[in-house]
Amino acid sequence: MNRTPSMRSCVEDYLSARRRLGFELKSAGRQLLAFGRFAERVGHRGALTFELALRWTRDSQSTRPITAAKRLQVLRPFARYLQQFDSATQVPPPKLLGPTHRRPVPHIFSNDEILALLAAAGRLPPAGGLRQATYETLFGLLAATGLRISEALRLERVDVALERGVLMVRKTKCRKSRLVPLHSTTVEALERYAQRRDRLLSFAIDKNFFLSPWGRALKLCTVEDTFCTLRQRLGWVARGDYPAPRIYDLRHAFITNCLLRWYQHQIDVDNAIAALSTYVGHVRVTDTYWYISAIPELMALVAQRFESFALGDSK
Repeated sequence: MNRTPSMRSCVEDYLSARRRLGFELKSAGRQLLAFGRFAERVGHRGALTFELALRWTRDSQSTRPITAAKRLQVLRPFARYLQQFDSATQVPPPKLLGPTHRRPVPHIFSNDEILALLAAAGRLPPAGGLRQATYETLFGLLAATGLRISEALRLERVDVALERGVLMVRKTKCRKSRLVPLHSTTVEALERYAQRRDRLLSFAIDKNFFLSPWGRALKLCTVEDTFCTLRQRLGWVARGDYPAPRIYDLRHAFITNCLLRWYQHQIDVDNAIAALSTYVGHVRVTDTYWYISAIPELMALVAQRFESFALGDSK
């Protein structure tokens, strides 16, 4: 007599099959395993049903509708997989619980805030140590290039070609690599940091460009803790939907401020945005538009352009 496999074993089979095809499924995998454990906990047997799926979407500490919608979205490809073997499987229809994506408004840093952040990083203890230079240069690089923090932390010395003024960002999101040209002032700042790093470190354990005072690669959690400390010292108040400004908001600010400069200098935005999309490592130009926020300076320029258009100015 054949026993019906448990939902957890079905999840494990699905993840194994998908990963053999090259899909990582890190976050989705964790959620699906949680779903399998939930099905076992409630004593479910048999095919995946709408009733079971909806019970799991509600089994969360979060009461936000978008959380339930995202949970259901994770189940849909798994349900389609199960349907191949059990026709009684019910596949949840898309958007059954509403949209799965919402864009929280980020904090767009002003130039004064960025300067204050770099100055505060330059005062980190101990005085004259590598820690000051590391964080001042790291945050400055993020603000000047829009790099993801993970990309900056993974940079190795061989990836920073200062003589050519470019960075090689290797196998980042979607496993893409790209060259990132640098402004001359950014190159100068990186050169100053490299000289100070090599002077203060007699040896380095890791090959990363940005290093701790002990010659090790920086950990993301350590960088986030340092940023939090600086943020509190500066007394920033968030302008957006997040409780406080984030490191990732430097990327949002970079892209938004690029658009602002283009309008100020009457640059063709349609052409420039395509180049910027490649520069910041996006697969689609729509991903780059996602980062743009309607800051007051940008909206003032938009209003001026519309007024000119309404008055018949062809420029």
